[in-house]
Amino acid sequence: MEPIKIVIADDHRMVREGLKQLLELDGDIVVIGEAGDGVSCLEIIKNLNPDVVLLDINMPQLNGLQVLQKLKENKCKSKILILTIHNEIEYLMKAVDIGVDGYILKDSECDVLRKAIFSVYSGESYIQSELVSLMKEKLENSDQDELTEENLLTKREMEVLKLLTEGLFNKEIAYQLSISEKTVKNHVSNIFKKISVSDRTQAAVYAIRNNIVEIL
Repeated sequence: MEPIKIVIADDHRMVREGLKQLLELDGDIVVIGEAGDGVSCLEIIKNLNPDVVLLDINMPQLNGLQVLQKLKENKCKSKILILTIHNEIEYLMKAVDIGVDGYILKDSECDVLRKAIFSVYSGESYIQSELVSLMKEKLENSDQDELTEENLLTKREMEVLKLLTEGLFNKEIAYQLSISEKTVKNHVSNIFKKISVSDRTQAAVYAIRNNIVEIL
C-alpha cells in the first residue's frame, strides 16, 4: 500500500514539524507539503494533490474555514481534516455545513489523529467523540427535521445510523449487528437517500437533531 500523502496547514512551524515527525514514524503516512497561511495552502494543495489535508482554523490571509469553503467550491478531491484548538461547537457546525471530512482537537492523542486520517482517507467521516456530545447539546434546542413517510427509516436503518453516529466503521457496524459489511453499505446508502444527506457527518448531525441516538 502506498503511504497516505499529507499536507499540513498550520501557522506555527513547530506544530507542523512536530506533526510531521509523529505521522511519518511508521512509514504509512508521508508529509509532502506544508503551509503557514491559507493562500499558500490553496496553492500547495493545487500543485501537490494530497490525499489528506490537516487544516488549522487560525491562519493568516485565509482562515481554515475559508480555505475549506474554497476547496469545496473547487471540488477538491483531497480529504479535509480540521485539526484545531477550537472546541466551540459553532466552528464544528460551520465546518460540517461546508462539508468537512473530519474534525479533531489538537490535544488529541496521536492514535486518535492517525485513526482520523485513515478514516477520512478511506471515505469515512470522523468527528472526535468528545465533540459529538457538544454537538448534541447544541442541536437539542434547534428545530427538528421533519420525519415523513418518504424518509422514515426502518428499525435496522435506525440501528445502523446510531452506530454510524458513534463513529463506527462499516466493518465494526457489521460485527455489532451480525450482518455483512456489504449489507451495512447498502443500509448506509439508503439512509443517505432517505434523509437527504451526502456523508456520514451530516447523517450524524441528522441523528442527533432528531434524537435518534436517544430513542434506540
